[in-house]
Amino acid sequence: MKELLIPAAAFLIAFVSALWLHPKVVEIARRKQITDKPDRRKLQREPVPVLGGVVVFFGMVMGMGFVSPHFECPDILLPFTLMLLMLYTGSMDDVLGLSPGLRFAIEIFAALLLIFEGGMAIDDFHGLWGLHTIPLWIAGPLTVVSVVGIINSINLIDGVNGLSSGFCIFACSTFCIYFHSAGDMASVILAITCVGALIPFFIHNVFGHRMKMFIGDGGTLLMGMILSIFVLRTLDADNPAAHYNEGLIPFTLAVLSVPVFDTLRVMTMRILRGGSPFLPDKTHLHHAFIEVGFSHLWTTLSILFLDLLVTVVWFILFKAGAPVDMQLYAVLTLAAASTAGVYLALRNICSRRAAEQSRN
Repeated sequence: MKELLIPAAAFLIAFVSALWLHPKVVEIARRKQITDKPDRRKLQREPVPVLGGVVVFFGMVMGMGFVSPHFECPDILLPFTLMLLMLYTGSMDDVLGLSPGLRFAIEIFAALLLIFEGGMAIDDFHGLWGLHTIPLWIAGPLTVVSVVGIINSINLIDGVNGLSSGFCIFACSTFCIYFHSAGDMASVILAITCVGALIPFFIHNVFGHRMKMFIGDGGTLLMGMILSIFVLRTLDADNPAAHYNEGLIPFTLAVLSVPVFDTLRVMTMRILRGGSPFLPDKTHLHHAFIEVGFSHLWTTLSILFLDLLVTVVWFILFKAGAPVDMQLYAVLTLAAASTAGVYLALRNICSRRAAEQSRN
């Protein structure tokens, strides 16, 4: 019973705390003009407060703080410190504007701290291709690339109302279920407080007007770090939860499939066109949905459905006893179809409409 009551209390406290703070932060951001202003690339038509990450972090801290006396969490200090580092970095980027190089340097530094101070790394393939524990000289660079990639993929999907927060609610809920089944209570509390703190923000972001606020780079970098920590805790060879079952690499890829694969597609296309992979444009999957005529809400729900579909297919294969290699190839194929395939189909619809309008 305790294993259910403590997470439930953490969720409720995080939810209420974020709900209480949200309107106060909106008023402060408006008064100080800490807003995201419209431009040719963005979809909003008026300045919107951009400190949602502060609200989410506050809700999480309150939820974890109130329940912390009731469970052992000896290794939460470093993850908490890195979450705070990402929140500060993103918030400074929202307010002052940081260079991409400085942001990447901070993200790499955070990943290295996770490896060498936190002892967390992708150092076990859990039977994929017959591999298990891998040496640090391979695991280290792989972990750094993965952490930086996850953080930026969450940041880059923050283009329509509710998408980044809705995706993080789904991803954190999924990891929460896994960690609960694996007996990792500390990760359960972290995941469930994320969900509780994100729900009030999601509601205001999607359905609100007067209290509307964006999560900002502070929020997306924060959530990217949290999801990176979840991936590392799942795949790390020394974590007891990592030995719960096989199929863990396909599992983590399935949960993060749409943001990760859409980011890879976008950056690859920018490089092939001879441009910088970091130069913003309107070639993400959510932009294609909007151009076809989807609302922000339906764009968010459609993309979340694609990610859920990949995760469900993985789960079916896993429960059916499919080899881990087959699980991986199925996830990769479906993830590519859910990002590149759907993107091309939507662009084709837009091109046909434009051709018909020009003929008329």
